[in-house]
Amino acid sequence: MSIQYILEIVGTFAFAISGALAVKDTEHPDWFAATFTAFISSIGGGTLRDVLLGSYPLVWISDITILYAILAGVLATFVFYRQLMHLRRTLFLFDTFGIALFTIVGTEKALSLGVRPEIAAIMGMFSAVMGGVIRDTLTNEIPIIYRKEVYATPCLAGAVAYLVLDYLGAERNTAFIAASALIIVIRILAVKYQWRIPDFFR
Repeated sequence: MSIQYILEIVGTFAFAISGALAVKDTEHPDWFAATFTAFISSIGGGTLRDVLLGSYPLVWISDITILYAILAGVLATFVFYRQLMHLRRTLFLFDTFGIALFTIVGTEKALSLGVRPEIAAIMGMFSAVMGGVIRDTLTNEIPIIYRKEVYATPCLAGAVAYLVLDYLGAERNTAFIAASALIIVIRILAVKYQWRIPDFFR
């Protein structure tokens, strides 16, 4: 079992928690709603990527461990709800870690299927952010990519960095770690210093 696979499962677990927490203020925050939203948050981006790339079976269908990680995240949210609500900063770090990992995993998978690097970068970004977009839509929130908060841009930057390092012949683990770290650093700095993407309309 590779370290990347272990980290991917941890990222899935973290996204499941964020999805389960997202139903707190909805009209029916029941078990089904929490589980369904956790599921969508965790596998929505990867599923969209695989469908667009024609990669079957979908990753969560071929690997039952992903489903177990999601269910574990739902149970952890139920048991430790009060503690989790006091750990917003920790959850932010988990989410940031998750999008960094999923971006590079998605980029690698797209490359392995023979698409152009430009498409691979977009697929990597989709893998990371689209689950959150679907989650926000289902819970009547403004999708995170439409808020002022910098979210998708670090993912795209990290995907491009990985592609550049891969083109230059960098060892896979080195490229993986460096590109993931870039996403994490940009995301943390963007939140800390309130960086914003310039408005399209002035």
